Amino acid sequence: MLERVSENPKQTAADLVALGEDASFELIHGVLVEKPWASPVHCRRHTKISSWITRRYDRARSERWPGGWEIRTEEKVQYETTEVFKHDLAGWHRDRAPTNARGLVTVAPDWVCELMSLGHEKRDRVDKLEVLRTARVPHYWIVHPERRELFVHQLCGSGYELVLTATPGEVVRAPPFEAVELRVDVLFGDADDED
Repeated sequence: MLERVSENPKQTAADLVALGEDASFELIHGVLVEKPWASPVHCRRHTKISSWITRRYDRARSERWPGGWEIRTEEKVQYETTEVFKHDLAGWHRDRAPTNARGLVTVAPDWVCELMSLGHEKRDRVDKLEVLRTARVPHYWIVHPERRELFVHQLCGSGYELVLTATPGEVVRAPPFEAVELRVDVLFGDADDED
């Protein structure tokens, strides 16, 4: 009689939580995946993007800035019991921002931005994109620091549509932050944010 070989059981959000708050892991399709240390280029881009968005949007509305968002970095968001991502940047409209300060966030963001790391393209372009689509996250940005490109995806019907691709030298209006022009040079550290 042949013995049946069982698949490895999928890991869950509980397994991730058991690693502790400081553990730098994500849970992708039931597999714990270590989130690698960020390169200096990755860190610089992360800071530039975060600074541009928070200055204009992570605030109360004013005559000058649209405001109305809560932007978080490195937030662990649980989409399913086997899908937990530690997003580079995630944003919620203020009226639906999660209130829990510790643990996993279970409210899907309105916007996610991932800075692609070499060797992890599939994770950002396929795995995460599919989970975010299923969770109905309206906006997903992918920034490719080495290729110096911004890819803006917007949920349309049952899937994501690539609505914008931009590189340094361009000035764009990128959903969901189209109320303010974005000089792509600023995101990549090629120009100062002087607005």
